[in-house]
Amino acid sequence: MNNEKLITKKEMMHDLRKLGVRNGMTVIVHSSLKSIGRVIGGPVSVILALQDTVGTEGNIVMPTQSEQLCDPMEYESGYTEEEIKIIRDHMPIYYPDLTPTAFMGFIPETFRKQQNVYRSSHPHTSFSAWGKKAKYITDHHNLDFALNENSPLGRIYDLNGYILLLGAPTDSNTSLHLAEYRQENTFIGEKIWDVKVEKGNKEEWTTYKDINNESDDFDKIFTDFRNETNYVVEGSVGEAKSYFIPMKEMVDFAVKWMNKNRA
Repeated sequence: MNNEKLITKKEMMHDLRKLGVRNGMTVIVHSSLKSIGRVIGGPVSVILALQDTVGTEGNIVMPTQSEQLCDPMEYESGYTEEEIKIIRDHMPIYYPDLTPTAFMGFIPETFRKQQNVYRSSHPHTSFSAWGKKAKYITDHHNLDFALNENSPLGRIYDLNGYILLLGAPTDSNTSLHLAEYRQENTFIGEKIWDVKVEKGNKEEWTTYKDINNESDDFDKIFTDFRNETNYVVEGSVGEAKSYFIPMKEMVDFAVKWMNKNRA
């Protein structure tokens, strides 16, 4: 018999409020269902706890990226030339209502399917949002430079949103990518991505431009931000070690950190 404590929606709401989550807030959530423990209702209860805590005046946002739609050569897959051609010829385009997330976890995959959740249009780096400003957050997600000021991340920043790492590792903080577009050094060389899109009545491969995003130092940025400021609130949601952080303050700190430490 499993002796782990059962976690209820009510208990998670109590824990979220203890961290500082309040009615009307905009919160981008990175999560690990396994870390929270034995949740009665699984990801559904986690999502409802988040939504009920911020209320209908607030917004919940989650990354719902679809890395599986990248060109098969992107990650040194080991495919033969014949296999690459077959994959490229038969790769589906991105469908916001159908395409599953990749490596995001059970919570965002469940969240994106919910009624009244909007999902942005970017085929590789989409975000899904629920709440009063959900449509505003996810509208007009440009293909080029996908995580910049004009992306959902930029809109969360403008809304004075918060970051919630709900049992997720500190290097998974997508919001720090926003800082990469604002840093002054040359670490972020341009990168060209291949993507399959619909043009007219045809599906075809095209390209878009972006910076060469990197997250290897995100855990270091988090550690320095926590040590040098008083903004990081640490606590538990269920069994999950969690962090609640004002996005604007952390992104602004990250820009200065990158200017100093990225060569």
